Amino acid sequence: QVQLVESGGGLVQAGGSLRLSCAASGRTFSSSAMGWFRQAPGKEREFVAGISRSGGTIYYAYFVKARFTISRDNAKNTVYLQMNSLKPEDTAVYYCAATAQLGVPSEVAKYDYWGQGTQVTVSS
Repeated sequence: QVQLVESGGGLVQAGGSLRLSCAASGRTFSSSAMGWFRQAPGKEREFVAGISRSGGTIYYAYFVKARFTISRDNAKNTVYLQMNSLKPEDTAVYYCAATAQLGVPSEVAKYDYWGQGTQVTVSS
């Protein structure tokens, strides 16, 4: 079992930056691919970025590519999401998730464990 706790959200002006962290407990972090998702009010949860077990494979949603960077530190059981050039449309609750599936899935249903989420608000 993996327990996930996100941190680092907050209020930032457009063009600003935030760094989200997701700390994982349990012995299976290094054998889990990790993903960041977000959900805005009235919208479905959507894939933002994902990283494979070793960190060697990374995928981004088209709308965050070149602005966001996902990384992981298996020694610290932590995955990060560096968010730069933030836009008001990036406002959402951001969730990290873990999956035992191979590769880096982008589907919500393929992730087994979820954090409680952290709010990111970008003002214009």
